[in-house]
This record gives sequence, structure tokens and C-alpha cells, in this order.
Amino acid sequence: MRRVSVMLEYFHPWTNSAGFYLARARGFYAAAGLAVEFRVADPAWGDALAYLARGDVDFAICPSNRLLVRRDGGQRLLGVAAINHRALEMVQAIAGRGIERPRDLAGRRVAMNPTPRGLAMVRHLVAADGGDPAAVAVIDAGSRELTPEALAEGMADASFGSYWAWEALLPSTVPVAERIQWPVDEIGAPPYHSYQLATQQGLADADPDLVRAFVRATGEGYRAAAAEPLAALPVYEAVIPYFPQAMLAASLPLIAETWLDAGEWGVQRDYKLSGYAAWLAQHDILRDPGVWRAAASNAFL
Repeated sequence: MRRVSVMLEYFHPWTNSAGFYLARARGFYAAAGLAVEFRVADPAWGDALAYLARGDVDFAICPSNRLLVRRDGGQRLLGVAAINHRALEMVQAIAGRGIERPRDLAGRRVAMNPTPRGLAMVRHLVAADGGDPAAVAVIDAGSRELTPEALAEGMADASFGSYWAWEALLPSTVPVAERIQWPVDEIGAPPYHSYQLATQQGLADADPDLVRAFVRATGEGYRAAAAEPLAALPVYEAVIPYFPQAMLAASLPLIAETWLDAGEWGVQRDYKLSGYAAWLAQHDILRDPGVWRAAASNAFL
């Protein structure tokens, strides 16, 4: 058996990785001759792509913008499959406080992790709705996603970055009817793959059979999870038993809708890659908007 290591995308496993875990639980990796280990990153050592760039892992699940930025900076990292076919982030606020549409964020305090891409996205959403992006007051929330309770208590007027298929489902004392939750791709964000599966270009060149075997088995896992999302529940009972089962059961069907595009798993769409790269370049996050061509390949599907 060939041992393969995969760096997950967050501080802990969550439902977006269901296809990976199901591929392991159902023996798809074993049938391909692979013994797969999933890891979570220590932030002091960087994100998933930092681990991948150093060669600490064989594969990494990563936001597509980070993959493009690293490839643009000269790191030979390669997207080999799309995990999500739509944006997962949302803008969150409390109803009845004067925020009724994205342009109303102008002049308000928006809590977020103020990365260049995050700042550009919030300002883009406000401007796309006719508001003044320069009037948004940003509160640095770091890696913490503000809860509805924090917004209700006045820590900020709104937040950006939480996921509509994850944090939005956490238990809350704020009734759903009193929460505003806008998925960003419903209020003007450009189309993009939220997460991709990446490897080193060197591994893809030196051992394409390994990459192909891993991607194919992963695809089997995701197709199985998409067909029966709740089949992954027992897996998560083992890896994140500290999250309520009801939350996991609500999240899995929602996130499963993002895994397939026109019935296909893994295909990295040119129009999403090129359009997003152009948008990132427009906001001075990428230097070369054409870098997406080198940063992704569907040859291993």
C-alpha cells in the first residue's frame, strides 16, 4: 500500500471533506492501493498550501484564490480537481437594523478577516449594489467568525466569511427569522470554485499514476456522498464528535449540492478559473490573470 497524506482546509474536519472520508471508509482508496492519512494544519506552520509547498504532504484542499496566488508567485502547485462549484461564504447581519441589501453595508462595521481578497470581495459586493465601498468600516476579526449572538450584542453590524452550509447551522439563541444570511454568489460575487484539490507539479509530473489513482478514488467518494449525503454521518461521529449530529445532518445535504456540476465531479471549469483570476488581478491580488492555465489540470480525472 502506498501511503498518501492529505492536508485538510480548516482547523478541523467538516462536512465539505465527506467525499474523502467516505472514499476511505468504503475502501475506494484501499482498492487503488492507497493508505490515506488526513491531517489538519498547525497555523504556526502555515495553511494547507504551505504544507504542500514544503513537501510535508502529498495533497491539499485549498481555496482557489490561494492556489492562484501561490502559482502566480512561482510556487509550482497544481489544482487537480474541483471540490466545490460555487461560493460558500455569506454576509451575515441582524434583521431590523437597517441592513436590507449589500449597499447598506456602506457606513457600517463589518467584521471579517481582512485579507486582500476578503476586503476586495466585501467592497465589490457593496459597489455592485450601488453603494460606496470606501465607506465600509472593517473590524479585524482574525480567524474567528462572528456568531449571530455577537452581532445581536453589537460587536459589529455585519460579518463576512462564515459559510452558509456550516457556521450558519451552528446552534444559536438568535431565531432564524431574525438573521440575515446572504450567500455571496447570490449578491454579486463572481463565479469560482471555493475549494480545489491540489498537489505539487513535481509529483504530478513524476508519478501521474499515483495522482490519477488518488483523484479517481476521491471522485468515487464524492459521487457516493452526493448521492447519499447522510451516509457520511457515522464517519463524522468518529472524527468530529463534538459537533451536534443535527447540525451535521443539516449541513451534509446543503454542501453536497456544491460538489457536482452538470452531474460531473472534479472538473475545474475554465470560465470559473479565468473569470476569478481576472477578478483577482483587477483587485491587485494576482499579477498575471492568465496564471490559471498553469495552475489547474483536469488530466487526472
